[in-house]
Amino acid sequence: MTEDTPASSDTPKPSMGRRLRNFADDYLPQGRWLSILTAGFVVYAVVVLVLGMYWSITPSAFDVVERARGYSSSANAAQSAAPPVTGAVTTSALLGVVDTMLSKPGGYLRNDRFPPGVYLDNIPNWEYGVLIQSRDLVRAMREFFSRSQSQSKEDADLSLAEPLLNFQSDSWLLPASESEYRKAMRSTESYLQRLMDPNAQDAQFYARADNLREWLAMVNTRLGSLSQRLSASVSERRVNTDLAGDGNASQSTAAPNELEVRTPWNEIDDVFYESRGAAWALIHFLRAVEVDFADILEDKNAQVSLRQIVRELEGTQGVVWSPMILNGSGFGPLANHSLVMASYISRANAAIIDLRDLLSRG
Repeated sequence: MTEDTPASSDTPKPSMGRRLRNFADDYLPQGRWLSILTAGFVVYAVVVLVLGMYWSITPSAFDVVERARGYSSSANAAQSAAPPVTGAVTTSALLGVVDTMLSKPGGYLRNDRFPPGVYLDNIPNWEYGVLIQSRDLVRAMREFFSRSQSQSKEDADLSLAEPLLNFQSDSWLLPASESEYRKAMRSTESYLQRLMDPNAQDAQFYARADNLREWLAMVNTRLGSLSQRLSASVSERRVNTDLAGDGNASQSTAAPNELEVRTPWNEIDDVFYESRGAAWALIHFLRAVEVDFADILEDKNAQVSLRQIVRELEGTQGVVWSPMILNGSGFGPLANHSLVMASYISRANAAIIDLRDLLSRG
């Protein structure tokens, strides 16, 4: 073949990768690729940072009575102006709290595997605190509020909602935690619709003092644990009181008379935000209880006690002006946010003990 002979059609064409490299060499100056990659990384980092800050804003409180009226009007327009039936406010408060946890900016983040959710830990721990209180309330509704006595049949919808809401909190796929919690909401909504239906006799909510005391006992235990974990942000030695009050008591494993208690430094902010989430959920539940158990609380002259609990818990929702949770010593120059939170939680817990005592009196 001479030099003037045209190239054969069988001559292999350059690959797509080679053509892209040729284009880059022809039209992009040397080093431009590095600049583009750097700029892309900076933009990505800024977007992740801004989204992370936005998703870390805790939701505002909502009106539990208005939420209940919203469910009533959607179920029956004639009931929209009427007072919610007994139990409707508490049930709708549970639905509202869980829905807020799932629908807030960023959605449910505790099981995220991608940025920016995977980088966040404050709001996922807030979600866990909300979730624990919601689980306790749905359990109380299944075991106490919806049953007239210990031998009564449990409600079919609540018996489905409780295990669904107790599904593991960090499952990302097959199934995702959010999907199970949404199913729990649908079962609870079914219970609420039957509760508001005057023709349905199989759904009940018994607003009795003993039922309320059972749920408050669960809250009492949760807040006591949170208070201890918050206080342990400062290392201290505690006297072992595990067997106090019973001379014949025993335990499976021997323990020293004094214990060194301290929350690991990398878990201090986790406990703080878990407590903050638990308090946020409890504020709504207690406001709902004030409505549904109004007659009981009035009879025991306990409305002020319940409002004081809410007041203490509202103190936990103040703005955190520091960019991080500080862990100064008890009387040191720096603040200790955990001890401040523990103070509010402990005072609320003490008020709950007093309220349970009031409810137990004849």
